Amino acid sequence: MSPATETGVAAIAAALTTMPGGPGVYRMMDAAGGTLYVGKARSLNKRVTSYTQIGRLSERLRRMVTATATMEIVTTHTEAEALLLEANLIKRLKPHFNIVLRDDKSYPWLMLTEDHPYSQIAKHRGAQIRKGSYWGPFASAWAVNQTVTAMQRVFLLRSCADTVFSTRTRPCLLFQIKRCSAPCVGRIGTEDYGKLVGQAKAFLAGKSGSVQKELAAEMELAASELEFERAAAVRDRLRGLTFVQGNSVVNPASLTDADVIAGWQIGGQTCVQVFFVRGGRNNGNRAFYPAHAKADETPEVLSAFIAQFYDDKPPPPMLLVNQELPEQDLIAEALTLKAGRKVEIALPRRGEKHAVVLHAETNAREALERKLAESAGQAKLLEGVARLFNLPGTPERIEVYDNSHIMGTNAYGVMIVTGPDGFIKGAYRKYSIRGPVVPGDDFGMMREMLQRRFSRALKEQAEGAPPAEWPDLLLIDGGAGQLSAVRDVLADLGVQDVKVVAIAKGPDRDAGREWLHTDGQEPFQLPPRDPVLYFLQRIRDEAHRFAITTHRAGRSKTVLQSELEEIEGIGPGRKRALLNHFGSARGVKMAGLPDLEATPGISRETARRVYAHFHPGVRMETTA
Repeated sequence: MSPATETGVAAIAAALTTMPGGPGVYRMMDAAGGTLYVGKARSLNKRVTSYTQIGRLSERLRRMVTATATMEIVTTHTEAEALLLEANLIKRLKPHFNIVLRDDKSYPWLMLTEDHPYSQIAKHRGAQIRKGSYWGPFASAWAVNQTVTAMQRVFLLRSCADTVFSTRTRPCLLFQIKRCSAPCVGRIGTEDYGKLVGQAKAFLAGKSGSVQKELAAEMELAASELEFERAAAVRDRLRGLTFVQGNSVVNPASLTDADVIAGWQIGGQTCVQVFFVRGGRNNGNRAFYPAHAKADETPEVLSAFIAQFYDDKPPPPMLLVNQELPEQDLIAEALTLKAGRKVEIALPRRGEKHAVVLHAETNAREALERKLAESAGQAKLLEGVARLFNLPGTPERIEVYDNSHIMGTNAYGVMIVTGPDGFIKGAYRKYSIRGPVVPGDDFGMMREMLQRRFSRALKEQAEGAPPAEWPDLLLIDGGAGQLSAVRDVLADLGVQDVKVVAIAKGPDRDAGREWLHTDGQEPFQLPPRDPVLYFLQRIRDEAHRFAITTHRAGRSKTVLQSELEEIEGIGPGRKRALLNHFGSARGVKMAGLPDLEATPGISRETARRVYAHFHPGVRMETTA
């Protein structure tokens, strides 16, 4: 046993002297305070004792014990509670030795508001604060948008915001194309509109059969009363409902609310495919690629995935899986505890449910095969980059920098990151240039951006940040001047182990005739159809796209905020009151007059002045 390993075992043994024997969660931490591993146990003392028996541990666990300096524990009442806490900590801390689900995206839901006489149907993300009923989750924005469109076609519900609704004087285009019943201008009363909302909720709850019968009866009644126009309108709704019911890829009649979860493993990598079934309809699917050790088997990965996946979202009553899970009953118990109702985990062997699981499994296998094929192509390109610029090895992290501004105003710099798995969107960064910036001083902007990025990186590195955050290659949009400016910044910071490349378009700015500048090599060009050139162009263009969109968003925000200052009678205090109430300048611009008048600190006269500024030509009623 090495001295370092003995130190790690001693740290664990010291923690064992005061460790209880009940259920709980333990964290192994390195000398810098970073979390190496999070685990749960029915008996903390017994479970942690196993880490002191080095001869029985795998090589991976021995490395973990060697790096351990301290331990922390949290006791719980039950093992199920420990499982929920473990999943929460793993998802938040992302320890190196755990199976980690890297999924920080929020999922879209369909919302029917209940704080307005005429309910609005809309896509919703984030906290469910507004009063209403929420249906989902959906796998993607596309899936929920398709459902909103279908619901409009069948149930004629409004999708406009309350501020738009309150200012309408005539029906919008959606009424003309039979996607809305136009409650904004009184084309339908609250009682009849309430019936439409009730039918929509019944449909979303999986009671489409009863809705279909109700519509059919309504159509026959209208026809018998010779109201053929109304009968035709109901017929169109009935056709839309039939289309919606038969248009999903997977609509299992035996499932109402369930998630179908299937894992497939190739070469130590795992894809987990999740299908969301709600109300008997397929709400779409999404593929996940959890980070884990090559020795981890599919059932272990699925168990960790399920615990972390439902950490921030409610589980449905049933989960269908394609593998028998370790501690399956415990996971079901933990999810039941979280949901406040029974949650069942099942491995179907036959019938329709089995067919649905096989379908998800096939999707997982095909998605993983595609990803591996793409990774192989990406790996070849990165090897070509390494050869081209004489790098010591294949780059794991390439950072590309660009900036955007208009004559020095609204200046933003951006960093995008790519690696063996493609673009790493979660690592993208925006830098609002503090300046002052002289118009056209791109060197100054690049200098400020790099100083901020690498000063922070050096600080984090000193505090024990993971080495993956350090780039192998910097790509700059520019020529010899930009290369020199970047080299000076890095030299001032003492950064010497990062290769810098500047890519500049030719005299005619033709794509394919770029010049490449780097230290130790004369400027050179690649053949126009060289795959590595295409790769460099693609990542350069991605940085340019990100810089442009960041600049436009910042400029729009600034324009709106400065527009508030132009309104007579709006000083800093009233501007702050408006922004605090509506959340943004855009929210103020979109607000209706009643909402503005209800803003704390804003008088009726001021509200009318603000509304008139953003809605010139709109007549406001006067009251005595």
